[in-house]
Parts: sequence; structure tokens; C-alpha cells
Amino acid sequence: MEATDMDVEEQPRSSLNPNSCKRFGLKNSIQTNFGDDYVFQIVPKEDWTAMAVSLSTNAVKLYSPVTGQYYGECRGHSATINHISCSGASAPHVLHSCSSDGTIRAWDTRSFQQVSCISAGDSQEVFSFSFGGSTDNLLAAGCKSQIIFWDWRNKRQVACLEDSHVDDVTQVHFVPDHQSKLVSASVDGLICIFDTDGEINDDDHLESVINVGTSIGKVGFLGERYQKLWCLTNIETLSVWDLEGAKTEASFQDARSLASDSWALDQIDYFVDCHYSEEAKRLWVIGGTNAGTLGYFPVNYNGVATIGSPEAVLEGGHAGIVRSVLPMSSMQGGLPQNQGIFGWTGGEDGRLCCWLSDDSPQINSSWISSALIMKSPTTRKKSRHHPY
Repeated sequence: MEATDMDVEEQPRSSLNPNSCKRFGLKNSIQTNFGDDYVFQIVPKEDWTAMAVSLSTNAVKLYSPVTGQYYGECRGHSATINHISCSGASAPHVLHSCSSDGTIRAWDTRSFQQVSCISAGDSQEVFSFSFGGSTDNLLAAGCKSQIIFWDWRNKRQVACLEDSHVDDVTQVHFVPDHQSKLVSASVDGLICIFDTDGEINDDDHLESVINVGTSIGKVGFLGERYQKLWCLTNIETLSVWDLEGAKTEASFQDARSLASDSWALDQIDYFVDCHYSEEAKRLWVIGGTNAGTLGYFPVNYNGVATIGSPEAVLEGGHAGIVRSVLPMSSMQGGLPQNQGIFGWTGGEDGRLCCWLSDDSPQINSSWISSALIMKSPTTRKKSRHHPY
């Protein structure tokens, strides 16, 4: 990892209310390759001893989430990697990835070698996958317009749902705490909820359908017992749904405008993801600018639906669109933070950026830009910091 000294000049910032917004300093920045590669996704191992980073070079690299140390890479896919996920405690050293080459591969994160491969077919693309089922034996994958199920223990295909979607299935997720239920989302604008117990088929196992009305990019769960779903579309709208009744609870067709109006920085051009805190029972939508600035905007989906002023701003680390945000384990009642580290971000500039809380004891030995830290408007000085 290359590192250089950085000049720091503290200046007043009047564009945001310091009482309502927490700013985070750039701890370090890693260039993942010396080329035009993108960072697609960042995911942690369950024990946080490593984080996996998928790149547009069709490889997955592993780093330390605490120090940024590079561990190695998993290479084998021949097309774009669309989704990665680390296994749980039962297989702590296994990383899974799926790709437009039509495969789902498993890797040993100690040797970086492939240990298994499941193919959805030569003409298929796999956009998303999820492990679950009532006996925890199912692997579901979202493909072109199909959802394919395997028994991951013997790699045998057990079902293929072909009638529920008519376009690329971009998301499949088994519902936490309801492992027999699967949620799928597609470019066709539909979210489908399936019961995967028994012999799985389109006719008997489709429980409900939500029509979002436009191409769906990402979905995730929130609320008590994960009975609600947030949905981000490819035209940057946001909605929150009740899974039980398949009813909308909040809809933000102008989400970008609402977020842009809540701060005085550049207009929000896209949304990266949503973050839900179980402890605080709060939802944030993470918006970004084409220049690489990010904001954590609180979403009120109960009663009057609103998107509030950002409660965290990450600015100065990226020089392009941000594709992934990995928040560290959540603080009680608030935004994510661990050991002073807020989290990691990756984007189309090929950079991995680590963000540090401005009240961390490590702050004096970290990379800092004063534009990221809210200081007294009366202070102005110049100093130098060195990465450790």
C-alpha cells in the first residue's frame, strides 16, 4: 500500500449544521490496482478478520478491515462478478461469488483457491445468490429471468422458477429469521415472495407480488422480525414495503431531490445503499455525488415520510462514483463505528477508502482532510500528518 504525507489545513465549514452532522476523516486510501478497475462490492468475514472486495478485473481481493493490509486474491471468473458473500460461523474461511460467466464459486480465504463451483448453464448469468431454506440446505440464485435452486450439499439442482419474472432477477434474499421465505427482485419491477418448503414451483409457492413499477436495483430488510423491505430502483427512487401485506409504507419518487435539498453540497446523483440499525430502529439511505462525496440521510417511513439532513458526510476520499459502503459494526443507538473506524468505501476510481471518527484516539496518526472534520470556525492552522 502506497502512502504519502498529506498537508492538512483547517478551515471553517458553513454548509452543514455541526450539531446535526458528524464528519469523518480519511484514515487511508488504497489503490486496488494500477489501472481502470472498479470496486464493485465490499463484504466482511463474520469475525471481521478480513474483508473481501470484488473488482471489475473479475477478481476478489482480501484486506484487513482494521489496517488495510492486503492478504491476497481469488481469481477464476471469466466475466463480471455480480455478488460476493462470506459464509457464517459454520464455514468461517469460505467466500462465495457469482458472475455473468454463469457460475457460483466458493473460495478458501486462507489459500485463495477455488474449492467448489456450481454452473447455472453456459448461456446464463448469475446476478445474486442466497443461502437458506428451512433446513438451511438451499442455494438460490437470480439469473436472467429465472430463480434456480440447488441443494448446496450435493450441488444438485432442485427447482427452477421460470414464470414469476420476465427480466433479469437482480436480487434474491432468504428472509432473516424466516429462512423458508425467499424474496426476489427484478428489472421487470416486481418483488416476489416465495415459500420454499416442499417441492418448489411457481404455482404453489408464490405467496405475494409487489409491483414497484420500475427496474429494481437493491432490496434489504428492516423492522421488527424483518417484516419490512426497503427498495432502491435503477432510477434512484426509494420505497419501504410491508412484506406481510405486500403494501407500501413510504414512497420517495423524488428521493434524490429530497436528499439534495437537505444539504448545501453538490446535488445527489445516485444512491449507493441503505443501512438499517436494529438497535436504533432507524434507516439511512446513502447518497452520493459523481465527484465521490457521500451522505448518510435518515429516512422516516412512519407517518409523514421524509428524508432528513445527513447525519454523516464522507468527503474527499473518492474522485468518482462510489459503488459500495461497508459500515463497521453498529454502535448502540446510532451510526456504525468500531475502534474509531466508521467504515470502508469503494468506487469507480479503483480506491478503497477507510473513514475514521474525528474523536478517535488514532486521529493524530491518520490521514485527515479538514474538509471532513467539523472544527471551530475560529481555528486555522497548518500541520502535517503521516499514515501509520
